[in-house]
Order: sequence, then C-alpha cells, then structure tokens
Amino acid sequence: MAGRTRSRRIGSSGKGENHLIPHGKGVKLMESNPRDYGEQCRFDAFCKKVLRNEARAYLRNMKRQREREAFFSDLSQAELDKLCVVDRYPSDSIVFSSHGYDLHIDNELVAEAFSALPQTAQSILILHCTLDLADGEIGNLVGMSRSAVQRHRTRALQELRETLSALMPKGG
Repeated sequence: MAGRTRSRRIGSSGKGENHLIPHGKGVKLMESNPRDYGEQCRFDAFCKKVLRNEARAYLRNMKRQREREAFFSDLSQAELDKLCVVDRYPSDSIVFSSHGYDLHIDNELVAEAFSALPQTAQSILILHCTLDLADGEIGNLVGMSRSAVQRHRTRALQELRETLSALMPKGG
C-alpha cells in the first residue's frame, strides 16, 4: 500500500463523477444518522419549493409590469400632456381682482393690454372669465343692465384684440 492514499467516496454529481475527499490529518467526516437524512431531504424539498414559488411570483410580477408599461414614443400628445407638470409661482403672473375673484394673466403683453381697460370693463371680464357668469348675473353684481354688461364686455374684448395686435411683433 505504499504510495497509495486512502480516500473516501462522498457522492456523485450525477454526471458519472465521484467526488473523493482525502482521508488524513485534519479532515473529520460527519457521521450521518438515517433519521437526520430524512429530515434533510424534507428540508431540501421545502427549500426547492420556496425558491421555485418565488421564481414564479417574480416572473408573474415582471410580466404584469411589462403589460402595464408603455414607451413614451407610443403615447399620444394628449397622454403626454397629462404627464407634464408646470410649476406656477405668484411672481410668474399678474393678478387682477374684482368682487373677491382673481384673474391670473401669465403673458405680460396681455396683462399690459388688460390694465389699459377701464375698471368696469376689467370687472366684467374678470367675472365673465373666472366664474363663467351670464351677462344678467354679472349685471346684478355690478349694478348694470344685461345689455349694458354685454356692450361693455364686447367693447372690452374688441379693445383687447386691437391693443394686442398693435403690441404683437410683426409676423408673430
């Protein structure tokens, strides 16, 4: 037996290979108890089942996520506009008030043209634009007849159009 090393077979990988562990100093083999082997098999089966179920749940969740996702290039312009958020700051707009209601105007040219209108015309337009009131309801708030409110409103809108067309740069 000179030149031969003693080794012990501990199992195979299923591919026809036997794994050998040298039997020598510092190597201590665990003795297995047949009762422990059954528990070990049940534990191994349990672990495999848990991992298999986790893999299935992961794949199911990934499939569900892929079905719900969409590329930005596939979205229509209306859907893209819903995703957009615009921050509004008080300093970004000019505020005109009448009867406790505010009209915020972001464009400086429009605000300049609106400020050039008489106070009554401003009040009528603010109530018309912010509350969407009819001429008769605005007349009750302002103290005018329905026809007078209509005249003031149409005249004010016409003045705004003329002023804005004069203030607009050529070609724009």
